Amino acid sequence: MTGRPVAIVGSGAIGVAFAVLFARAGRTAAVFDIDDAALDRGRADVGARLRLLADAGLLAEDPAVVAARIGWHTDAAAAAHDAELVQECAPERADLKREILARFAAVAPEDAVLASSTSAIQPSVLAEGLALEVAARLVVGHPGNPPYLLPVIEVVPSPVTASATVDRAAGIYRSVGLRPVVLRREIEGFVFNRLQGALLREAYCLVRDGIVDAADVDEVVRSGLGRRWSIIGPFETSDLNVRGGIAAHAERMGESYARMGAERGQHDPWTPELVARVAAERRAALPLGAWDARVRWRDARLMALTPLWDSAG
Repeated sequence: MTGRPVAIVGSGAIGVAFAVLFARAGRTAAVFDIDDAALDRGRADVGARLRLLADAGLLAEDPAVVAARIGWHTDAAAAAHDAELVQECAPERADLKREILARFAAVAPEDAVLASSTSAIQPSVLAEGLALEVAARLVVGHPGNPPYLLPVIEVVPSPVTASATVDRAAGIYRSVGLRPVVLRREIEGFVFNRLQGALLREAYCLVRDGIVDAADVDEVVRSGLGRRWSIIGPFETSDLNVRGGIAAHAERMGESYARMGAERGQHDPWTPELVARVAAERRAALPLGAWDARVRWRDARLMALTPLWDSAG
């Protein structure tokens, strides 16, 4: 694969994972960190992850060939030289991330996309104090962890991010096998962590209230919800759970889910208008005439994965 290098700021877990992702896809990656000891740890981590991928048959080249595409730098200008993308992977502190983004904006090419891997901080917060022309190049690029195994990545613009920046970021991520989801507007936690947070909040409440223990919650997700969600998402799950699709599911289950939400102090009813909007999207993706075939497809996929899940205990 051709393309300009990418600069990755931080050699911790996410930085290393991005380095593996880009190098595995044939791209040159330059990893920056503040000292050689941090880079040595990162280099060792890259080696271990590449060996695991190779052992699983998920690496098309020798690990040493892939690792050779990754450079290691304590000089920001050297790391950012000719970079198409700067992927910031520093700890979750807005002030630190802001400082890093400003520093790399000054040494990277003027057309380089500036992307933060933050898990929750809104890009407008990261853009505070930055020159407008720099803020226009800034997005959040929030990956699933690790991104070389979980291909979704959220691309989140601030109100001043240029539309061309969003398009370029999504294109770069797509070119290395990621599946970018572009948010229409920024929101704390984005989509990934809001969905994850909703489940975690309820999980903690169930343990707190003495309904189950933590292991039981993990078992319900691991052997139930998680198995289905590895094939289809929550809307398609509901769509396929009831003949008649998601509108019929909402009619059957909406009041019950509303009571469960109210029990936790949450009042977000599934209004007829909202259900109709989601149902229209589902029917555009899957006409009801194809519902039976899609259910059989879901079951076949679950059957194919069952031996793998069962062998994992």
